[in-house]
Amino acid sequence: MTTDTAPPGSPRAATGDTEPHILCSDLVRIFAAEGVEVQALQGLNLSVDRGEMVALVGASGSGKSTLLTILSGLDTPTAGVARCAGSDLLTMGRKERVQYQRHSVGFVWQQTSRNLLPYLTAAENVAMAMVVAGNPTKDRRARIRELLDLLEVGYCADRKPTEMSGGEQQRSAIAVALANDPQVLLADEPTGELDEATSSDVLEAMRGVNEGLGITTLIVTHDPAVSEHVNRTIQIRDGRTSTEVLRRREVDEHGQEQHIAEEFAVLDRVGRLQLPDDFTKALELRERVRLALEPDHVGVWPGHRPARSAPDAVADPTPPDAATRDSAPLDPPEDRS
Repeated sequence: MTTDTAPPGSPRAATGDTEPHILCSDLVRIFAAEGVEVQALQGLNLSVDRGEMVALVGASGSGKSTLLTILSGLDTPTAGVARCAGSDLLTMGRKERVQYQRHSVGFVWQQTSRNLLPYLTAAENVAMAMVVAGNPTKDRRARIRELLDLLEVGYCADRKPTEMSGGEQQRSAIAVALANDPQVLLADEPTGELDEATSSDVLEAMRGVNEGLGITTLIVTHDPAVSEHVNRTIQIRDGRTSTEVLRRREVDEHGQEQHIAEEFAVLDRVGRLQLPDDFTKALELRERVRLALEPDHVGVWPGHRPARSAPDAVADPTPPDAATRDSAPLDPPEDRS
């Protein structure tokens, strides 16, 4: 199990909490069919703090939907650690899993047909979710109105899905997902069937829920534009998390609000990291790369561009066809970006 550290600027870093609300460590999921094994998750590590809104972005087949089915309690991991809202998803029994799904998490699917029953109105759909969760009857009507108003679809309370637009359907679906008062909201491609403007409205509605109710929110998507609406964006590739972009707002000395975005690579427990595609393409990084240990960082540049040693640097004993790891600092090549 890897040691977890709160990302800079995260709620846990600010409050000193020790347990992430979502924690995956060395998570593995293997599917087997007709003697063939497919490893959908290959030692994935993920940490989401209480109250964070995080997007997990990746291409089709990257493992993001597999992860979400595990976190929602619909699937069980093969190995590793998977904890969400205080529950151990690897060891929980059937009854615990049912209680977890009813009370701890809310889920939004991409297809509105999976979120809303077509023969019920928006209010009736929310009420049905409350019945399944076992919520008290006395305050149900007021809570339904409160949730629909929070998602700005109160006027759709008496409308069936066929009488609503795509955006109205999806915002009503979020209200349904919140009907059991979950600690964590999970969304699988919630804007996949919407146009750009409607997608932005739905994501801002989810952000309002996150900020207004303090619900930890994890969105999986293939759309990088989602990153503009969340605190942190994590790239997933080949069943592993690769890079993160942390966004925050700061006020400068002139009182102007600045939007800061910092990019991080994820270093796993054996020292591996994946560089972003735009980095590797821009510098033509492929196969072997040159490395140099500097006092405060590690230098990386293309292996086919020989490094220029400093005048007083120790001669490099490594054969020219091998990647170099020098203890003495090296000046970067002149064309290094």
